[in-house]
This record gives sequence, structure tokens and C-alpha cells, in this order.
Amino acid sequence: MFDRKSIVFYHPGKLVFGEGCSGQFIHDFALAGIKKIFVLTIAPLFGQVKEMLAGLDDAGINYEINCDIVNEPTFADFKRLQKQAGSFGAGAFAGIGGGSVLDTAKLLAALANSNQKLTDIVGINLLKQRGVYLACLPTTSGTGSEVSPNAIFLDETDGNKKGIISPFLVPDASYIDPLLTIGLPPQVTASTAIDAFTHCLEAFVNNFSNPITDMYALEGIRLIFEKIQTAINEPENIEARTALSLGSMYGGMCLGPVNTTAIHALSYPLGSKFKIAHGLSNALLMPYVAEYNLNSALERYAEIAAAMGVIPSENKSAMAQEGILLMKNMVKDAGLPLKMSELGISVNDIPRMAEDALKVQRLLKNNVRTIEYNDAIKIYTKAL
Repeated sequence: MFDRKSIVFYHPGKLVFGEGCSGQFIHDFALAGIKKIFVLTIAPLFGQVKEMLAGLDDAGINYEINCDIVNEPTFADFKRLQKQAGSFGAGAFAGIGGGSVLDTAKLLAALANSNQKLTDIVGINLLKQRGVYLACLPTTSGTGSEVSPNAIFLDETDGNKKGIISPFLVPDASYIDPLLTIGLPPQVTASTAIDAFTHCLEAFVNNFSNPITDMYALEGIRLIFEKIQTAINEPENIEARTALSLGSMYGGMCLGPVNTTAIHALSYPLGSKFKIAHGLSNALLMPYVAEYNLNSALERYAEIAAAMGVIPSENKSAMAQEGILLMKNMVKDAGLPLKMSELGISVNDIPRMAEDALKVQRLLKNNVRTIEYNDAIKIYTKAL
């Protein structure tokens, strides 16, 4: 599949992984000489974050903690936070939370002290620069936002999700501490882990796949599939949490060079129209998009099946189909629905969803099999 002359990766300037490494964030920031930092997190983490930031007091660094992000962020959310951060006079930004928090912190840093407006940068490589320091600390194992050049927001003016993709969104430093994910509720663990799984899956079965992302993607698939159920059943299991954190990081590393495909494109309307969590939307559509793509990438799906533990054989079709069955069982065993109707979506909703999904051509162009309107209708109908 690989026919590119060059592969471009943008990774954080400093990437730290391991138990307890979040403490190094304070040490590194204190050495950076910046005196004001705007920290974005969520309310349930406020006490933990406040305790973590206590070391900044000793260094004479002023900080403000904001917990306004509750759901997937909208452009309106961003504009409100941009004003607050501007009033505070932040010289740096940190996101400590899930993908919504990290995406917002990344964009706040990118547009701080910038003449560009939000409407100028929606799309690919439209950001001109980022002039302030940015650190990200994920507390879920899902989006991989801490290592990716992507930020996704809901545009409330038309109800569609929109992406901002730029190397200037890649943090200066990321600290992936599995201890920050300990105790996540089972459903959040499940949906975020499957989001990370789809990042790896879609990177591997992709028109622009390449040997480097293939390596990350297959290892991410193996780690997540092997440990997701343990992490759900034993929320304090640090070995399982570490595996999911690493798998999520690998998925995020794939997002810049190749990005996602039809699973994500078709999942967007579920989030924007029905407020279904992003990871859950991906879980619903993953096996049905895989079935649609199967004959266009049989060898690839067989390799994925092998990474999930299917015994290799000469019958690649049987291997690939067994792998898709394992995907369905993974979703079901994680306690997530496999049908959209379980979440209140009806057959009457499908035409509009298909129209909206077809607008996400920046992802559909990566899919190994062309998806047109009637194809989207068929996939949604199968998932209903």
C-alpha cells in the first residue's frame, strides 16, 4: 500500500511516559521561566490538579485553573475560554484531562497572541504559528490528543464537527502518566479505549498507511485488545492502565501522518446530532465499516486479526472475519451497544446522517473503499 516518497511526523518536543511522570511537569515548567499558566481540566479532577500544581506556588508561578469543559467542546466554548485566558494574561497553557480538554488547551495556546481568527484556521495546515508554551497530560486512554496535531470542535452554527489540523497544535511537552487514569468509570474506560483502538485500526487500513505507522498501529491494537477488559473489570490495575495508555499514545502518533477514515467520518453525526460520546460512536460503527471495507483490504484485516490473537492461516478471509467478530465481542463485553437503535436513533435519521458524514471528505479520502451516499446509508442501516 505504501507509495509515498516521504513520511512526516510531528511529535511533542518532550514526551514522558510512565507511572508518576506527571510530577515532572511541575519541575519542567518551573525551569521554563514562565510566570503565568492557564490550566484547563474538569471539575472531578480539580482537587487532584490543585494538589499537583502546589509546586508552582513554591516557584512563584501564578496559575488559573478552569473547569468549564464538560462535554465535547464547541466553538462557543472555545471563544469564551479564549477571553478568560486573555484576561488572565497567560504565558503558557496546560491541558489535564481527556481529549476535549486537551484539544481546547491546544487551540487556546495556538491562538494566544495571534492575529488569526478561529474561522481562519478550520481545516488542514492553516495555523501560522504558536507563540506560547503548551503541555498536555491525558487522564483518559483514548484520543491520543497529547501527541497529535489535531483538535476537533463542534460548530454550533451548522451542527457539524470540524477539525483543525496543524503541527502547531502538537504540544511542547506531554506527560503520559497511567496513574492519572486509575479509577476511570468502566464506561469511560471502555469508550475511550475503543476510540484509541479505532485510531490504530484506521491507520493500518488506510490509503496512506506506511511502515512506521503500521508498527505503531499493530502494537496499539494488540495492547488495547489484550488489556481493555481487565481495565474495565479492575479499574485500579496499573498494568492494564499502562497498556491502554501506551496503546492510546500509539494511536495518537498515527493521527498526524495518516489520520482516520470512515469510522470517524460516519461517527461524527452521532456526536453532533445526538450528543453520543465520541468513543461510543466509534464503537457502534467500527465493525460495520470493517465489514464494508473487508474485500478491499483482506490482507490488512487478517494482520489485524493476528494482532488480536487469531491463529494465522492461509485463509485470510476466515482470519479477517474472525477478527471482525472479535471486534464485535470486544464492544459487547465492554458493556457498550452494538446497535444505534439502542441509543434512540431511527431509520428516519439515517438520510441526514449520511449527508453530514459525506461532508467529512478529509477523512473519507483515506478510506480504502470509496463511500458515497448510498454506501453510507447501507452502513448506517446495518448498524441500526
